[in-house]
Order: sequence, then C-alpha cells, then structure tokens
Amino acid sequence: MAEAERIIGTPDTPDADREEQERAGTGATAAETEAERPRGKRRIAVLFAVAVFAYALDLISKMIVVAKLEHHEPIEIVGDWLRFEAIRNAGAAFGFGEAFTVIFTVIAAAVIVVIIRLARKLYSLPWAIALGLLLGGALGNLTDRIFRSPGVFEGAVVDFIAPKHFAVFNLADSAIVCGGILIVLLSFRGLDPDGTVHKD
Repeated sequence: MAEAERIIGTPDTPDADREEQERAGTGATAAETEAERPRGKRRIAVLFAVAVFAYALDLISKMIVVAKLEHHEPIEIVGDWLRFEAIRNAGAAFGFGEAFTVIFTVIAAAVIVVIIRLARKLYSLPWAIALGLLLGGALGNLTDRIFRSPGVFEGAVVDFIAPKHFAVFNLADSAIVCGGILIVLLSFRGLDPDGTVHKD
C-alpha cells in the first residue's frame, strides 16, 4: 500500500516533467528580464550622458571660435602643423560635398532618430559610448545646419581644427569619427548593441 501511494504521489511522467521544466524556464526568463531592465536603463543613461558631453564641448568650442577667432588670423598651436582657423563649411565632415547641405542635414536628422530608437534595446556599455559619441556629434553639426546662416537646413558648420595637409574639422566631426571607429571594432568582435556576442 505504501509503495502504491509513493508511485501515485510522484509526478514522474514525461508530461509532468515537461510542465515542471517549462514553469522553471518561464520563471528564469522573467527573472532575467527583471534583472536586465536596470542594466538597460543604465546603458541608456550612459549614451545620453556621453551625447550631452560631446554636444556641449562642440557647442562651447564653436561659440568661442565665432566670438574670438572668426575674421582674425589663425592661431598656431604646434607651429604650422596644427592651428586653429575659423572656417564655415557647407558640406559634410572635413569639408566634403559642399553642394549637398540639405541632404547632409536630412541624413544627420535620420541618424539621430535611428540612434534614439536603437537605445531602447541597448545593453552594451561600449555600444552606449559609441552611439553617444555619434549622437552628440550629429546634434552638434545639425545645430549649425539649422541655426547658422545662410538659412534653416542650409547653415554652414563652424570648423576650426586645421592640421597641416588635412581638412579643417571640429569637435563634432571628431566625436562622429571616434564613434564610428568604435562601432566598427565592436562589430568585428561580434558584440551587438543588446550585449550578445556572436561569432561567424
């Protein structure tokens, strides 16, 4: 009788085992989701903090350049190898494509929208930094496109960092390039924005 009670009371059938495993798996998934939410919020905070920092540096530097350097002689930093020279650039980064100002403005706005949408699925710290640099740089140059002369969406970007034998650029361009390089490196390593790692 005791043996029969033991057999009846033990859910050792395949269906019972499967149901128990499904319940355990569901509980684990829910726990992992709850644990990931704070981490995702921290990564988003890092993204926007980096973006604000890059944007602020670019904005302040351009205000100083326009107020103190524009219409004045260039300032030599390292002889003639590096100097600060105020230039108005209607093209893309490093002076390319000056005839397509409006197109570059639309592209910059689209990049900003994509980054903000991607932030919802962001769980990787390196990706947060990279996207923050891109966002801050894009916002910096987009601000010039909108608010500087000759008009809205046609404004010329303020560039001032002038290395010898190289195009003149600004801090927003530097942030965009650094963010882009970091994204390429992360992609080569197989690290996705959501934190997963894959190897092809």
